[in-house]
Amino acid sequence: MMTFLNNSWATQLSSIVLMTSLGFLSQMTHATSTPQWQQTIDQGAGDTVYWHAWGGDVRTNDFITWVGEQTEILYDVKVKQVKLSSTSEAVTQVLAEKAAGQNTNGTVDMIWINGANFLAMKEQELLHGPFVTDLPNSKYLNLGPNAPATVDFTEAVAGLEVPWRLARFVFIVDSKRVAQVPLSMAQMLTWAKANPGRLTHPVVSNFMGTTFLKQALIELTPDVSLLQQPATEQSFIAATAPLWRWYDEIKPYLWRAGKNFPENESIQQQMLSDGAIDIAMAFDPAAAAAGIASGLLPKSARVFVPSQGSLGNVSFVAIPYNASHRAAAKLVANFLLQPETQARMQNINVLGSFSVLDPTQFNETQAQVFADLPTSEALPTLTELGPTLLEPHASWGEKLKQQWSQRYSQ
Repeated sequence: MMTFLNNSWATQLSSIVLMTSLGFLSQMTHATSTPQWQQTIDQGAGDTVYWHAWGGDVRTNDFITWVGEQTEILYDVKVKQVKLSSTSEAVTQVLAEKAAGQNTNGTVDMIWINGANFLAMKEQELLHGPFVTDLPNSKYLNLGPNAPATVDFTEAVAGLEVPWRLARFVFIVDSKRVAQVPLSMAQMLTWAKANPGRLTHPVVSNFMGTTFLKQALIELTPDVSLLQQPATEQSFIAATAPLWRWYDEIKPYLWRAGKNFPENESIQQQMLSDGAIDIAMAFDPAAAAAGIASGLLPKSARVFVPSQGSLGNVSFVAIPYNASHRAAAKLVANFLLQPETQARMQNINVLGSFSVLDPTQFNETQAQVFADLPTSEALPTLTELGPTLLEPHASWGEKLKQQWSQRYSQ
């Protein structure tokens, strides 16, 4: 019996064109204009926003390019993506500027951020805001207590960052090669022993490798509630003891006996395509559908999640306290929250990331745009993805990386 996620929606792909009309964009501008927002529009006009964002995904880079094309039409604001290998690079840049007394004219206008990097910038007062409710399109967000748009790895957002895309951790297999997928970490160990060398994960210094450990930790720890609090030495030892016992047992059965690891998820997915391994992973439910569409993955690629659910989080954008083009950055952030922008992002032929918006706030036209989005046999529904597991407090991820390195990379 196959246990993959199969989409029950119609598989006929349809093409939709979003915001191709200058007239529509003009209507959007005037529909959201208030005296205060008009002042932001006037202040931002003619500026270029330097958006520091992870540059490791071609589809995301292309989407950011499209955003810049649209904001230039809409607001006369250009977007220049500064491609990062790690978000911490931008955090370090802002921190260095503050240490040097450069409290204006900063080089970072906007950052794609969440988790430990957000926590670090918030604690060191490196962020502009609160400003989220200043954005007209914030009306499409659920900003209630503990809503996904208001909490980042257990840390209150406090209006200092704007959500722009949802992510869920998934595994990817070639359904023609794997007859039964492991639906728990205990089953993953059994599967690895039966299929030595066919499983791996990205190196733990990469966020995808850390995410794999966090997914295992949530399932194996005796008290998951500890993970929602900052990690202490005592709580970390107690919570992670079952994880390390499990990893010690599975490591010899990993690809190359756990002595080498792929650099990132893209390389791991290429290994899956090449037949070097049988299970890959991604933080994107549309990864298999996108990989099929691009020719990276075979048509038989499918995603699956553990039966208890998988980790999910929200990606945010934030504006540093000393940003040179603060008003223009707000215009870009507001554009990211436009329902039509979010629908384009959710289109599997574009990016395939689920929207952060509250659909109860849509009018009929906006709701229909989402209803008309193309789908794929390899794209799961939200129901099929099952429960979303809460991210641990950001301190757990940092300690996991340190402890894994001490244990396994010597």
